[in-house]
Amino acid sequence: MEAFERILRGAVEANASDVHLKAGAPVVFRVAQDLLPVDALIPTEVWLSEVIRQIVPDHLQARLENEHEIDFAYAPAHIGRFRVNVFQQRGSYVLAMRLVKAAIRDFGALHLPEIVRKVAEAPRGIVIIAGATGSGKSTTLAAMIEHINQHARKHIITLEDPIEYLFTDKHSIIEQREVGLDTATFASGLKNVLRQDPDVLVIGEMRDPASIAAAMSAANIGHLVISTLHTADAAMSVQRILEFFPSADRDQARRQFATTLRAVICQKLVTSTEGGVLPAVEILLNNGAVEKVIHTGALDKLHATIELGSGEGMQTFDQALYLLAKAGKITTAQALEHSSTPESLKMRFQGVVLSETRRILAARD
Repeated sequence: MEAFERILRGAVEANASDVHLKAGAPVVFRVAQDLLPVDALIPTEVWLSEVIRQIVPDHLQARLENEHEIDFAYAPAHIGRFRVNVFQQRGSYVLAMRLVKAAIRDFGALHLPEIVRKVAEAPRGIVIIAGATGSGKSTTLAAMIEHINQHARKHIITLEDPIEYLFTDKHSIIEQREVGLDTATFASGLKNVLRQDPDVLVIGEMRDPASIAAAMSAANIGHLVISTLHTADAAMSVQRILEFFPSADRDQARRQFATTLRAVICQKLVTSTEGGVLPAVEILLNNGAVEKVIHTGALDKLHATIELGSGEGMQTFDQALYLLAKAGKITTAQALEHSSTPESLKMRFQGVVLSETRRILAARD
């Protein structure tokens, strides 16, 4: 384990976000979004199997043997805390480890828009934090929980798989429950959560109709529910939520979701001009126009509705990328690389703004 711990210390010192270990291949760190092989021992199957045997919690050993993949948290003393995924490829185990920063950073340190703070202060409704793997969803989620913890007297219950950030009660009371350790499944944890008197319910990830239905039920009776989702943008997040439900139940789910949704915060990490990364954040806030679009199922209009809601704090990814580039925080090339509609964004940089229907809305000097 000494060599393994040296690797983890090296990852912390290099400010790596991820560590990848595979038998017969170099150890790889992800630093500022780049995958970099490091000068360390080449893991063997025997060595890697012994490491896995020692770090996998006892209550997950049987699941690993049966399912061949598990998630858990690992926190070696004086090194740091990691979210670990063990999985198989070609019959051999692989380790993918995400470094969880010990300090929970606030919205300013994370360079998040001011509207995110206001969303965290919402008294009720569903808030979805979306994005691809490695886009900073967990970090933003932790910042929102800690903001509530510091500024409001709330009872916060989290259901996580695994627990990542550890919170200390301040103004709020926080109970963190880990799936597999503190409750058998997300479904079993959600079944009784409303009997535990929560003000804020944090669901680590929306992953099935049961968790979404529980979130809607909690939001409908006045709770704030915050969760994450693996989707590329805000409109796709809404569509993905509804796709969890069978077609026979989808109309009812859509109507309920239209009234309980509070916001979707979707983010991408973009390399900054000063090194490191910055979040480009798409923000959907549920106003009358958004509720109508979701209620009627006209989800193809959501993107344009976000564009038109900029006065309320909404913004599309292109609007966010444009503002970051104009402020000199990222390059134009980076903005175009991360845009889903680079031609439209390129025209925006040239002073022409197009709507979703491709009409010219304005021309700027």
